Amino acid sequence: MPPKFLEGINGKLAEQWVATLLTPAFIFWLAGLLAYCDHHGITTLETWLKQYSEPIQIGILAISLCIIAASAFIAQRFDTEVLRALEGYWYPGLRRLLIPCTQFQKFRRRRFITILKRINPKLLKHTATHWERAEFVRCDRLLHQFPEKDYDLLPTRLGNILRAAERRPYHRYGLDAIICWPRLWLVLPEATKKDIQAAQSELNKDVRLFLWSILGLIWGIWSWKIIPIALLGLLFAYNWAIAAATTYGDLIEASFDLHRQLLYQALGWKKPDDPNEERRVGQQLTDYLWRGF
Repeated sequence: MPPKFLEGINGKLAEQWVATLLTPAFIFWLAGLLAYCDHHGITTLETWLKQYSEPIQIGILAISLCIIAASAFIAQRFDTEVLRALEGYWYPGLRRLLIPCTQFQKFRRRRFITILKRINPKLLKHTATHWERAEFVRCDRLLHQFPEKDYDLLPTRLGNILRAAERRPYHRYGLDAIICWPRLWLVLPEATKKDIQAAQSELNKDVRLFLWSILGLIWGIWSWKIIPIALLGLLFAYNWAIAAATTYGDLIEASFDLHRQLLYQALGWKKPDDPNEERRVGQQLTDYLWRGF
């Protein structure tokens, strides 16, 4: 094989390695390789590779890159399904956990409300301690991550963050976010769209990392050392997803707060100035978009 051709292949492979390095898919397969070597010994892998010539070894490396890229592409197709599972839209077999998990979320929400009610009078009288003020801010921030009504609660924290962002436009303006959002998205300013897309992309990355961490538990059949690392990845990925979902939900709410008049204008409806009247008209607009009347 001509040396220049080999050099070209090596250059392309180097570029691919730089692009693929430290992605969840690469780490997943690397963890599998390390687990295999831990179980069977690295000499087994070295002996297997040495029986092939250098061009074939380069071909094996190229095939490995293709497998990593293909697996990353396939995993990306499951972003929505994994996100819905993390929200609490569980499939048969896990639905028995819905009631106790939802009750736990309801308990958390009511506990935050109780703490706020207890500290609020002290804040009004300026007698609250520094710790009580910090606790009030913390509970108020966490309460914002829950829907306003108990019947809207989902069994997971991530699900409640996104559900709260979906339901607040309806309670404030009568606009159902699930129905109105695709229409509002088309008339949003480009700068707003970019910010929302960046937040959604970050959320999808964290969800994908959660998926790869679950799949990483498979390598426990060769080495138990992989299991705690995969569980740690699950913990970090879920907490990062919560942070990303909070930002994403805030941007959804802000879009309705600031740009809902664009939806009215695009549809030829007049937006009322009175908040109570706007909620009534917003509900009519939602019905019109969903049912056509």
